[in-house]
Amino acid sequence: MNRRNLLGLALVGSLSATLAACGGGDDPLSTTDTSSGSADSATVIVGSANFPESELLAEMYSQVLEKAGAKVTRKFNIGAREVYLKALDDGSIDLLPEYNGALLAGLSDSGSAPEGVSTPEQVLDALKKVLPEGTEVLEQSAAEDKDTLSVSAATASQYSLKNIEDLAPVAKDLVCGAGPEFQERYQGLVGLKELYSVEFKEFKALDAGGPLTVGALVDGSIQVGNIFSTDSAIETNKFVTLEDTKNLFLAQNILPLIRSSKNTSQITDALNGLSAKLTTEDLTKFLAEVQVDKKPSATVAKDYLTSLGLL
Repeated sequence: MNRRNLLGLALVGSLSATLAACGGGDDPLSTTDTSSGSADSATVIVGSANFPESELLAEMYSQVLEKAGAKVTRKFNIGAREVYLKALDDGSIDLLPEYNGALLAGLSDSGSAPEGVSTPEQVLDALKKVLPEGTEVLEQSAAEDKDTLSVSAATASQYSLKNIEDLAPVAKDLVCGAGPEFQERYQGLVGLKELYSVEFKEFKALDAGGPLTVGALVDGSIQVGNIFSTDSAIETNKFVTLEDTKNLFLAQNILPLIRSSKNTSQITDALNGLSAKLTTEDLTKFLAEVQVDKKPSATVAKDYLTSLGLL
């Protein structure tokens, strides 16, 4: 597949829905900015998606870059992929954390991975072939955070749910909740219908694996939720994660996505150093400090990076 311009990736419907979810007519980029003054050509603008883990990872990226001597501007909580890819394309941001499989699916014409692609290495190789011109990814980490379909223990017991395919005969009686973009993504309702013949009674646009989706699962207003695998809410609430036997959700190893014009050996070394040490276990632990203990992501990132000897 030829490399493409990022502007062609954001479907009008998806973009409009996501912008609405990010606060109506507000500028999605008028977000966290902890630097002083405006960014210049030597400044790296670090962005994040609109969920806590992405912001925590973006803060880690920012702090290791600052330690390496780079000037950093933070613009976090931008929105879903359809929004922040546009920001990356127009130069509003230069760098952000991504997930190899989800990004591959988002950039692929079919919305899914090429046949035979499943391992992290295969996903990364396929991803590099479809990256839009002017962008690149750095080394991926062992840390992985996958999309899941999760249900309460009561729902799992009531409908005998263990795998996603078990939803097929009962989904007509169930409500699914997730971020608005889940409705139009292949790694969402589109793929669930195509791969698993799963069609829900109703879809509720909530948030991307966030407190709205978790709360709706807890109070029963939805029966199936898209929760990220590193979210401590799964264990805390005894949710049952349904096995994805057909690999709708690909390997989701974390890696930096950066505008090539802003990359330097200094930046590569700093970010690769972090990726080499980042683990799923650590990410799950420190994300809980943000989500459960309500600590600022900057504080949690600093504590973690210090423990790794990176600050």
